[in-house]
Order: sequence, then structure tokens, then C-alpha cells
Amino acid sequence: MAAILVGAFGSLVGSFLNVVIFRVPAGFSVVFPPSRCPSCFARIRAFDNIPVVSWLVLRGKCRDCRVGISIRYPLVELCTAGFFGVVALRFWSGDLISGSAAFTNALTAALILIAYLYLAAVSVVLALIDIDTRTLPNRIVLPSLLVGIVLLSAATLIGSDYSALLRAGIGSAALFLAYGMLAFASPGGMGLGDVKLAAVLGLYLGYLGWSQLVVGAFIAFLMGGLFGLTLMVFRRASRKTSIPFGPWMLAGAWGGALVGVPIARGYLSLFGLA
Repeated sequence: MAAILVGAFGSLVGSFLNVVIFRVPAGFSVVFPPSRCPSCFARIRAFDNIPVVSWLVLRGKCRDCRVGISIRYPLVELCTAGFFGVVALRFWSGDLISGSAAFTNALTAALILIAYLYLAAVSVVLALIDIDTRTLPNRIVLPSLLVGIVLLSAATLIGSDYSALLRAGIGSAALFLAYGMLAFASPGGMGLGDVKLAAVLGLYLGYLGWSQLVVGAFIAFLMGGLFGLTLMVFRRASRKTSIPFGPWMLAGAWGGALVGVPIARGYLSLFGLA
């Protein structure tokens, strides 16, 4: 039930994320003016702003000018809803709010859930902005680091899991330095936006554990490398072609967060270490 409710909330968040994805790269405010049709600039009415439903009712067209509205808008809302539901399943459990320490456990779990829901929302925004513009805006990346530090530190202080916060700090610094060295060694291959995003993802992955951190980083390079290689095989890109790496960093991080532990155990078991 919690996952369904969080997913429904995610669809509302996805509607706002569409605004962020469009306005932040253009340097516009995300709160003013209110949502408008990108073609005729007519203000979108409240009953035309219901996630997914309104797009279907209007058949993908503006009510005023009848110009088509990209299907990406409802897809972002649907994907964000599903993303939030998965995050709720992963980071919230009724077991966390039972027993004598019910309030403390519930508050700690809530802060962790909020932190990773925030990361989920940011992941959707940054992935699409990077695909569209080949940039990872500081207006989104840097606040994400601060929000992560505040929420995860608060969860640590309440839940007293100081080792998790220490791992988060080490993970953030490790990925920041690793990506920084790659950017220095190959200025055209890795941007500073990737370096800053690495610090954010290292924080969140390190908080979960070493397995999640290592697997998340590995999946990013594996998926990004395979994608680039595929493009070159089909002659859609060359070695000098700029390919956005942010989406692969984010996909890898979530792979590590969701299935990092079983992947690490499976790998170590091959060598009799698990």
C-alpha cells in the first residue's frame, strides 16, 4: 500500500519535473510563470494538469491551440510514479516501525526514504537534461549534494548508524576523486558536471554499503562503454563523439542501490570468497 501511495505521489512530482527539465537549461524560473503551453503560451488549467490523465483526455494536444504535446510529458510522469514505487519498496518496511523504538525507527526510515526519493526525482531530471543538452546543471547537482548530506546525517544522528555516514563521506570523496582524475586525464571525455554528480552518487551509494558503491560505479562504466561501442559498431558515433555519461552514471548508481549486494555476492562466490 505504501508503494502505491508513494507511486501516486510520484506522478504528481513527475508533472513538476517536466517543468524543471524544460526550464532549468533555459535559465528560467521553475515556479513562475505557472505552467503554459510551449506553443501558444496559454496557461494550463488545473483540470488539464492531472498527470497522464489530462494528456489522454486531450489526446496529446493543447486545449487552446490544438498543437500536439510531446508524449514525453506523460511518460516522465509514469516513469517517476513507477520509480517512486520501486524506491518505496526498497527503502520502506513495516518492520522498521515495530518494537519499543517505534518512533525512532520510523523517523529514521522516513528520512532515508525521503533522501532516496529526492535522488530518484533528481535522477529523472538530470538524465533527460544531459540527453537534451549534454550538461548537468549546477542548479540541480550541487543542491542535491547538500540535501543528501542533511537528510542522511539527520537519519544517522537519530538512528545512530555512524558507520553508514562515514561510508557515505568516503564514497563521495572516492568517486569525486576518481572522476576528477578521469576528467583531468581526458578533458574531452569527462565533464566537470560528471565529476560533481559522482560526489552526489558516491554519497548515496556509500551510505548503503561498499557493495552498492563498487557495483554502482562498475555498472555505470560497463553500460556506458557498451553503449558507446554499439554506436561505433553501427557507425552512429566515433571515438571523438560526445556521448552524455550522466544517464549511465545514474543508471549504474540505481543498479548498485537496488541489486548491488546480490551482484557482489554472486561475483565473490565465483572465487569462493562469499
